[in-house]
Amino acid sequence: MRRIFIALRPPDSVCEALLDTMEGVPGARWQDADNLHVTLRFIGEVDRHAFADVITAMESVSLHPFEIKVAGVGHFEGRNRPRALWARVEPSASLADLQHSVEIACRRAGMSPETRRFVPHITLARLNAGSAPIGDWLAANGALALPSWRAESFALFESELGRSEAIYQEIAQFP
Repeated sequence: MRRIFIALRPPDSVCEALLDTMEGVPGARWQDADNLHVTLRFIGEVDRHAFADVITAMESVSLHPFEIKVAGVGHFEGRNRPRALWARVEPSASLADLQHSVEIACRRAGMSPETRRFVPHITLARLNAGSAPIGDWLAANGALALPSWRAESFALFESELGRSEAIYQEIAQFP
């Protein structure tokens, strides 16, 4: 079984700028530069046949290059406490169209429909009950605004769960 997802990878310059925000919350598990991405569709564990079907389905998705911009930060909550810190990716019609096309392709490949609303973001840190409060970090980074970049491809990634963090490996890229 392979644990996979579809994502856009920001350029190194954007990753470096995001790394500069990753401090000030003791107990946060900050992401490595190699793990920064905009998830278009988390698929989960698949067998080798479903894996091949996903690759075939993604090859049919048309990507018309478009600009992506990071502006602002936020967090996700679960069980009444913050679970993750993220950089906000500005919504756009082009990004929504790509995400929708990826979702349709996943369904054609036999995947169950995604039920969560698409919130474009780049996860910066995972939090747990031992993490410090995030209010100061949110205030300090709320005006984050990075130069836009051109999305010219998206990729299929495999996620291997490790003891302290997941390790993401790009398996296939789709222009």
